[in-house]
Amino acid sequence: MTLQHHLVEADRAARQGQFAAAAKHFEAVLVLAPDNSFAHNFFGQMALQRQALEEAGQHFERACQGQPASALAFANLARVLKLKGQLRPALDALNRAVKLDPMAFAAYLEQADIYEALGEIRNAALSSSQALAILPEQVARLPEFQGRLQYAKNLVMADRRQLADVLLARVNPIKSGFSAKVTRRIDETLAIALGQTRYFPSKPLMFHVTRLPSIPFFEREDFAWSAGVEAATGVIRTELEGLLATHGGGFEPYVQTRESESPGQFATLDGNLDWSAFFLWKHGLRVEEHCAACPQTLAALAQVPQITIRDRAPAVMFSALKPRTHIPPHNGATNARLTFHLPLIIPPDCSFRVGAEVRQWKEGELFIFDDTIEHEAFNNSDQLRVVLIFDIWHPMLTEMERQVVRATQEGMMDYYGPDAPIGELGRPVHPDACPIASKQLPHYRNRQPAVFNRRKLVLRTLALDETKKC
Repeated sequence: MTLQHHLVEADRAARQGQFAAAAKHFEAVLVLAPDNSFAHNFFGQMALQRQALEEAGQHFERACQGQPASALAFANLARVLKLKGQLRPALDALNRAVKLDPMAFAAYLEQADIYEALGEIRNAALSSSQALAILPEQVARLPEFQGRLQYAKNLVMADRRQLADVLLARVNPIKSGFSAKVTRRIDETLAIALGQTRYFPSKPLMFHVTRLPSIPFFEREDFAWSAGVEAATGVIRTELEGLLATHGGGFEPYVQTRESESPGQFATLDGNLDWSAFFLWKHGLRVEEHCAACPQTLAALAQVPQITIRDRAPAVMFSALKPRTHIPPHNGATNARLTFHLPLIIPPDCSFRVGAEVRQWKEGELFIFDDTIEHEAFNNSDQLRVVLIFDIWHPMLTEMERQVVRATQEGMMDYYGPDAPIGELGRPVHPDACPIASKQLPHYRNRQPAVFNRRKLVLRTLALDETKKC
């Protein structure tokens, strides 16, 4: 038999639990290639199971020196050294292991255990953090791994709290005297760096304009016309109250999923009036009867530079959220726009989250946000909540870029048909309903999901100390 044939047969036998047969083939391998790392690694593992540490160490050292280079050999050598109390050499071996295989999360966890045993808690936290960053999702879900996983998380978070105390002692004097508005960006940056929150990027469902920053909320003072709209709050609310006095005539369910679409996270709101809308403009078309009932609202919005896209925008509506209603987390269709809320009827216990930031509406003060950042709304009160919603072009888009977006949107509708679910600017769209990913990008459509290499997982977890629990 050739060397390769013996290796294949040895691997097959070992995976089937036929270790005696595997040993015979690996013995033949060492006759043909005395420095073969696979063979020495196998015999080292057999010796380690017998608690023959000296024999195991000799085989693992030969495996580390042999070919091909093996991260697992260094991880196993580290385990023997750790059992013998040689912690620093064990760390050196683990460093070699992660250099050969940067995704060997179990080696980082072994490092964390050794650093903790040495009393170097900060280094233990850093190693744990590296392990958590690359931990395969399949491993994170294993029931038998939950104790070890939670222990690593607790270690990292305790370290981050201590780090926060150190950093805040340095940066708070620098921020002293500045308003919360001025320090908001750097405060969020520090919170993400310290693991207190996570980063929520812009994730448009359908059309992503690149190189626009992911900013959750914009400030109303940055829009010259905003004061004029806010000044009209009283007359707009009066018109809204007139609509509500007719028992909500003209309000319709905001979520109306087509028969061919899945409602996804909007299933509980699909087709009901818990979240409803009274449209003044819908998909770029003026709703004449509704507009006739709201002349003051239209007059106030005349100063707003709204988006115009054939059969898509403007989109203007009174959005009503009934008591005890939650709009689940979702992302909008495109970051080419910003969304405005003019709060009109705001009971207590109502809130709105965009990314990691939660705010409360204030009657008469415009809310401006990028709806392609994950957001959700809560009405935890016993009363109705109503805001006026409209959109404008993202202020960082140039006039040329706006024209290109308009031409692209209209071109998509001409290509697929005006009723195609391509992410209308006026309603939520479930990701599965968007045809762009499947029709416009055929090289992605037929890609098969990566098959999880369970054998590689086994190799990466062999050095894991299963006794570590939270």
